[in-house]
Amino acid sequence: MRIVVTGGAGFIGANFVHTLLNDHPEVDVNVLDSFTYAANESSLTDITPEQAKRLTITRGDVADMEIVDEVVRDADAVVHFAAESHNDNSITGPAPFIQTNLIGTFTLLEAVRKYGTRFHHVSTDEVYGDLELDDPAKFTPTTPYNPSSPYSASKAGSDMLVRAWMRTYGIPATISNCSNNYGPYQHIEKFIPRMITNRLVGIRPRLYGEGANVRDWIHVLDHNEAVWEILQRGTIGDTYLIGADGEASNKEVVHMLNEIMGHPQDDYDHVADRAGHDLRYAIDATKLHEELGWYPSFTSFREGLEETVRWYTEHEDWWKGEKERVEAKYAQKGH
Repeated sequence: MRIVVTGGAGFIGANFVHTLLNDHPEVDVNVLDSFTYAANESSLTDITPEQAKRLTITRGDVADMEIVDEVVRDADAVVHFAAESHNDNSITGPAPFIQTNLIGTFTLLEAVRKYGTRFHHVSTDEVYGDLELDDPAKFTPTTPYNPSSPYSASKAGSDMLVRAWMRTYGIPATISNCSNNYGPYQHIEKFIPRMITNRLVGIRPRLYGEGANVRDWIHVLDHNEAVWEILQRGTIGDTYLIGADGEASNKEVVHMLNEIMGHPQDDYDHVADRAGHDLRYAIDATKLHEELGWYPSFTSFREGLEETVRWYTEHEDWWKGEKERVEAKYAQKGH
């Protein structure tokens, strides 16, 4: 089986590539990645010589129709992770989010339509907007879209493009919307790795507002196992929500990380809250459980965090070179 993984040098995509190479020897992988700041080629180097024979890396933009046509032509499936995904960046500069998340998805859809290729579109729960902190409800596949940021709006638009191409052109596609991921290879501008790496270099962690905002956390390996199940056995035309019942406030996450790394719970600073900061995300993954029998392996969020702290501690060479640049960017914003 030949699978194109867009964004395969980014956080979730790189972990998916490792899952394929480690657990599915029948699969050859072609990574299509433009290697923006959020991608890291070293995320794909920790493989065996035999695995390397099954891995091709194509440098190119998902919005480049010529390159996309070339990689999709011989593929059995495309798993589309590639996206601009950082909310802060979308607020200060939304243009790349429109280009990659909308134009890029359109370009891929036209290629899979041309060749009849199986397509899986990886999206986010942020397309649904947010829930009140005291609301018992969770997002389901039928929750109306209500995006809050340029990022989530661009992902909502990309989901709608996939749905339209499925209905109008009959492309064989599925969609998944996942909650917040954490784990190895996540760029250090993101919340959890930034907290961890701040501690490791001696910077006191910082928290938006009061930290009451709640996210539904899932380990990236669980996310990718769910994507594989959907790719293999999901119903064409359907949407699946991927979550691990890992709701925790940002404040609780910082408290846990401080404890894990040997600091008092309250050893952090508050900074001004993000504009349009969503209150709460929560995923109802019942459909995925009942239809495909998928359940998360990381059932303890704290244990997953402990493993993630170990990974960043042991892989300083992977992130250290970027740390100064990331912190300088946040300092310009007063964060």
